[in-house]
Amino acid sequence: MVSQEQRRRQLAREKFLRQQQRRTDARRKARMRNAAIASVLGVILIGSVALYTTGVVLKDDDDGKKDTAAQSTPSAPPSSSKAADPCDKPAAGKVKTQSWKKEPALTVDKSAKYTMKLATTCGDIDLALKASAAPHTVNSFDFLAGKGFFDHTKCHRLTDSGIYVLQCGDPTGQGTGGPGYTIPDENLKDKSLKANVYPAGTVAMANTGQPNSGGSQFFLVYQDSQLPPSYTPFGTVSASGMKVLKKIAAAGAAPADPTTQNTAPNATVVINKATVAKS
Repeated sequence: MVSQEQRRRQLAREKFLRQQQRRTDARRKARMRNAAIASVLGVILIGSVALYTTGVVLKDDDDGKKDTAAQSTPSAPPSSSKAADPCDKPAAGKVKTQSWKKEPALTVDKSAKYTMKLATTCGDIDLALKASAAPHTVNSFDFLAGKGFFDHTKCHRLTDSGIYVLQCGDPTGQGTGGPGYTIPDENLKDKSLKANVYPAGTVAMANTGQPNSGGSQFFLVYQDSQLPPSYTPFGTVSASGMKVLKKIAAAGAAPADPTTQNTAPNATVVINKATVAKS
């Protein structure tokens, strides 16, 4: 017999899948429209930019062919009133417009320890990176941080029901940006991932729902979250960083944007500066 909680999760999952399908259809129509315009004008666009979903891509896998995750529906409708902002104003500066055609050369030292500091408007979030288990991912973040790619970018998505993550790393702040290249999936059998749960404190890559489609967007898990093992786990959040995440989460999320379906954090979460250090 299916329990009430299982049924609730099933209905929530089905609702989320419908939302994902609408987003996919909208992106497909936009691509077709843009292609037609380019054809008429005879414009040839050189290069490509990897597109990312507005949030972590979650799919059903009842038949074992697709990913699975259960996102619960809120016990009450989300409030339209915005919570008090617990964070400071962003530092002066603008997001850099940067793009590269291919993944940077792999220069990371797999035997060394790497840390990443996200100096945000809400406080510092320190991350311990897993260079030996996810060398391509850590190498990419070392490269991007060194280029100032993450500086002054917003963390554009907060989920506070079913899965509990703060998503960052998009220079557009809309969930569609990236560095222009993709990196391979790594470390999907990390020992920390048990029963399709990404534990609190995990740092993992977002992707488009397709294999090896990660770019620059990543998410920080502030509470155990049920997710399929499809998102490269490449670091862990420090104890002090978890306190900052909890503060951000406590402020809640805004209602979903009608266009992007993003649920932005009520807190003004901006990465003033991102740095990677080797020790």
